[in-house]
Amino acid sequence: MSLFSPAAHAQPTAPDSTASLLSEVALTLLPGIGPLVTRQLIGYLGSAQNVLNAGPNQLLKVPGVGPALVNVLRNSTAALRQAEQVLRRAEQDGARLLYYTRPDYPARLRPVPDAPVLLYYQGPAELNNARTLAVVGTRQATDYGREQTEKLIKGVAPYQPLVVSGLAYGIDIVAHRAALQEGLPTVAVMATGLDSIYPHAHRRTAEKMLEQGGGLLTEFTFGTPPDKYNFPARNRIIAGLTDATVVVEAAKKGGALITAELALDYNREVLAVPGRLDQPASEGCNQLIRNQQARIYTGPEDIEQALNWDAALQPAAVPAGLNPADFTPGEFALLEILQACKEKQIDELSWQAQLPINQVSTLLLGLEFRGVVRALPGKKFALV
Repeated sequence: MSLFSPAAHAQPTAPDSTASLLSEVALTLLPGIGPLVTRQLIGYLGSAQNVLNAGPNQLLKVPGVGPALVNVLRNSTAALRQAEQVLRRAEQDGARLLYYTRPDYPARLRPVPDAPVLLYYQGPAELNNARTLAVVGTRQATDYGREQTEKLIKGVAPYQPLVVSGLAYGIDIVAHRAALQEGLPTVAVMATGLDSIYPHAHRRTAEKMLEQGGGLLTEFTFGTPPDKYNFPARNRIIAGLTDATVVVEAAKKGGALITAELALDYNREVLAVPGRLDQPASEGCNQLIRNQQARIYTGPEDIEQALNWDAALQPAAVPAGLNPADFTPGEFALLEILQACKEKQIDELSWQAQLPINQVSTLLLGLEFRGVVRALPGKKFALV
């Protein structure tokens, strides 16, 4: 498969949604309007089209919007023209544009406050896979780090997780290639546009990822080069897209530690592979473990335990002592998840049950009053 040829799995935008998508893309191309401002604008005005069509008085009523931002929004003609080019390029290359208000946007990433409002995606991998795992580390990987990465991927292969990393030299590319070796889908989160594979030496691996059910994902539009500021930004996507981040090797400072810190901020699990005390490539991992910012990783069973994957592979069972007839379908869906996973955060319950978070909150409150579930620290819930 050519890396940028239209693919059979591509899902072109329906004609009646083209105008909406055009406005959504254009809004991301305007200067000074990031994800938080975009969410604020759409939250008040309803859609990207409404934002671009709004008059100054309407825009100024939105908290945080001043005259300078109004001026940017009222001069969106060039951005709309650029958006037309983006849509044509996406169709030509078989890429999908995932907007945060649409159902195909990754469910795990949606609640992250600073998540991109628009993602560019190519590939057949299911971003809402039941189990997702980020594996990251230093570009200066040692033989020990490469060996541990390969063993880790082989150990979790029976659970068929989506393996996410950054396509970089070192641990990242070892994780992608090990996933391909084990027949697992693997997605690279890029710091460039889809049309610019970086580093170029990993282009063939990127092609294999697409051929073997993986994908390429980025928040950057076509033509974006590998600017150094893009790499820390893309790490929040890696952290937010997955249930857990495993740091295999990391120096005292670097992208892998940034990803781990972000994962902690997003209430995701973080594991770190311990290393030799005299090995600079393991200083970051040992530091995470010492500061109790990460669980120690000694083998795949640590991931299984942290994420309750053993329970997830068991056949779904009716919660003991609970009669489905006593609950609404939504309530019982939440109870089944909690039965399998012991405890879950409310955001995770929302995406697993495919229910809006406000509805999940209401259902959980009712179940708590009935003495069926109990609230735990960290916005987690468990069966009583």
